[in-house]
Amino acid sequence: MMKRKKSISRLLRALVFPALAVAALLFFNSALNNLNRDSASENMRLLEDALRRSCVACYAAEGSYPSDLAYLKEHYGLQIDESRYIVHYQAFAENLMPDITVLENTP
Repeated sequence: MMKRKKSISRLLRALVFPALAVAALLFFNSALNNLNRDSASENMRLLEDALRRSCVACYAAEGSYPSDLAYLKEHYGLQIDESRYIVHYQAFAENLMPDITVLENTP
């Protein structure tokens, strides 16, 4: 009877510890994926904010919003990683804030 209890406890230890290790690894992997996803969305938000601030700076300095994105890149030093992001920039008039949309470029 004592021998049977020892074999059952050995079997449980042999199964429980690897199962806990796998569960911990899965939890860590899930947390890392969430962190990467949050980082990507935060980077897109920061790029959109930088675009809007550059537009406002141009309006304050020159009295009109820039007509295209190339103007911001050339005169205000705006840098965009075009391999990661797609920027939709549409100016309606010189005195109206342009419509700015930033999307993630997925291959």
